[in-house]
Amino acid sequence: MPQLYIGSNGLSLWTSADNGETLARMSTGTGLYSGSQVWSLSSHPSRPGELLVGADTGLHRLDRSTGACRLLSSPMDGMLVTAIAHAPLDPDTIFAGTQPAGLYRSTDAGRSWRKLDAALKPHVDTGFPGADVLKSGGDANADILVKHWTRVTQILPDPENSKVIWAGVEIDGAWRSTDGGDHWEKASTGMVTDDIHGFAMVRNGGRRLYATTNRGLHVSVDEGAHWSLQRIDSAWQYSRSIVPRADGSGVMFLTNGDGPPGTDGRLHRSRDYGEHWERVPLPAEIQSSVYFMATNAADPNLIFVATNLGQLFRSTDGGESWVALKRRLGEIRTMTWLPD
Repeated sequence: MPQLYIGSNGLSLWTSADNGETLARMSTGTGLYSGSQVWSLSSHPSRPGELLVGADTGLHRLDRSTGACRLLSSPMDGMLVTAIAHAPLDPDTIFAGTQPAGLYRSTDAGRSWRKLDAALKPHVDTGFPGADVLKSGGDANADILVKHWTRVTQILPDPENSKVIWAGVEIDGAWRSTDGGDHWEKASTGMVTDDIHGFAMVRNGGRRLYATTNRGLHVSVDEGAHWSLQRIDSAWQYSRSIVPRADGSGVMFLTNGDGPPGTDGRLHRSRDYGEHWERVPLPAEIQSSVYFMATNAADPNLIFVATNLGQLFRSTDGGESWVALKRRLGEIRTMTWLPD
């Protein structure tokens, strides 16, 4: 059976060896504090026995054979590691992102790291109208500027060009490197928001790059030089994950909801590389935005979906039908599954 891993915001890392029917939390005795925030996961494609875990204490490596999880010394020690990605053309090259937003790279499988030259903002000042408790001076109509820490939400190395890497930042836009990560530039022209949640790249004749945001799905057909908003048939345009099914068939999934964490959500599917989308019914009353997905080329038909506030669903036929899993967690922040 494959192994499912779910990272939570404050309840550490959960595992399942029976396709999610039962879940067990990793104990502090394994090396990762049981109250950790776990926001990112990534495995080496040719060494699936190793799983990198991004937590609020830094970057950890889980030895799946022993269950031991140890901190990897890095400049990210004591920081929240919110994104990890192995470069597909050279998986000993690993990229990581943090909150406050920063980007880091290892070229020796995680033994050493350096911070990359990216002018990401550590925080932004965001207006919250109507926040009376924060108002001063008695102006009931004034917006209050509240410091909002930025964070890297996803890193996407180009699967065909090792020099190109994408990073999405909440709330500081889409960033691109064309020299393997040494330097970065903002590449958000045409986007209606700087609140970037995720990326996907597909090839159907030409290449299409997608980005999910708090204000909707964006698409670029010119390698990210320009973006356009692609509305979906939903009451809300807030979108989190966009994930191609791991068989290259053109089937893709998009998660959607009414905000963070939200009170309702939807899963959408495309059968034509993202040109058109249809709603996928899930077998439960959805009580928060649908956020995360887990898929793997080892079995493209096995797919997991999670809402922000812990509802879990599984498909064993490539997303054509779904079952609701019995166990519900708290706030989920990341999810992956790996072959045994």
